Parts: sequence; C-alpha cells; structure tokens
Amino acid sequence: MASQLESAMEGLITVFHNYSGKEGDKYKLSKKELKELLQNELSMFLENQRDTSVVDGIMHDLDENGDGEVDFPEFVTLVAGLTVVCNEFFCEAT
Repeated sequence: MASQLESAMEGLITVFHNYSGKEGDKYKLSKKELKELLQNELSMFLENQRDTSVVDGIMHDLDENGDGEVDFPEFVTLVAGLTVVCNEFFCEAT
C-alpha cells in the first residue's frame, strides 16, 4: 500500500499527463493545456481572477527554458509554490 506522500506524487504525475500531449509534445503542456489544467484542477485559486492574462503570466513565469511550453519540472515548481503559500496561510490561521 502506498504512503500518503507516494499517493500524492502519483496524483501529481497523473494530473500532469492527463492534460499534456493533447496537442504537440506529450511530455509538455501547451498554453491551452495549462489553462485547461488550471481551470479544472486549481479552480479555487482562479475563481476570483477575471483577468484573462493570468494564464499568460503563469506560463511566462513557469517556462524557464523559454520553449513556450511547460514541462513536468516546471509544473512541479507551480505546485510546490502554491503548496508553500497554502501551508503559510494555514499555519497563520491556526
């Protein structure tokens, strides 16, 4: 039986690959794929955002190698950053 952390890692990998490769490289997220992932998987973080350039900004920030796509390590950077912010919020709230 997998540990909680192992299950979380598997979930992260699965979510990424559920969206990557629908167009272009199957190991990267295009801007359209990233937008779909964010809307479906992180909707709570985007619900108050009306600015359509948010995805552009996220894409720009994540795309460290400048290829116009987000690979898995770049995606993990997003998730890790959001996790740190959530942890800080919950630690302050208690």
